Amino acid sequence: MTLVLALAAVAATAWCVLQRQPGADSSAAAQARRLRSPLVRLADLAGIQTARGREADQWAAGAVGEKRTKARIKPLTREGWTVLHDRALPVSSANVDHLLVSPAGVVIVLDSKKWAASDPLTVESGRLMHGNRDVTDRLNGLRRQTRTVARTLGCPAIPLVSMEGPALVGGGLVLDGIRIIPADSILPVLRSIARRHRAVGEHPGARAALLFPRKVNRRGPN
Repeated sequence: MTLVLALAAVAATAWCVLQRQPGADSSAAAQARRLRSPLVRLADLAGIQTARGREADQWAAGAVGEKRTKARIKPLTREGWTVLHDRALPVSSANVDHLLVSPAGVVIVLDSKKWAASDPLTVESGRLMHGNRDVTDRLNGLRRQTRTVARTLGCPAIPLVSMEGPALVGGGLVLDGIRIIPADSILPVLRSIARRHRAVGEHPGARAALLFPRKVNRRGPN
């Protein structure tokens, strides 16, 4: 009983400290932190897997992917791109991982994903498969985000996934207009898109920064 109480105290203290950290991290990192309540942390310390613990791990992996993508695309700011990270969508609790506007005004909604490397990623019969699992629905968020960005800015937006972890058969995949590329290829791919596409009308970079503010992370559990 003494050991259990000690573990519970450690878990609760760690959770409280993390809740008080400044909100400079991504929404994914904040969500992972909220999910790891004292009980979840106690279960982790005891080696017990819980649904909330697994979900927290997924959010934490996503946060790592976002951070790495942010570092990879940092050079674009020196090349005249508008590069926005973790941006809130209007009238929604959702956020965009990375919202990019090329020097020529092409809008790209970039989603960072970090999945298990144990199984390859393929497209089979119009479905996205991670090994034997159908993960097609995990692109639905990006579809909605891209539609919202295009509607808000009044111009087309290109969806793109930076995938870290699983091997991509053929070096890249396309499903329903969504291109999925290896994370370490993101910079040349974005530059290639910028060379091949050009927007018509006013450059939307300034409006994007104004209309999609930085996501504000709530403190404490939901």
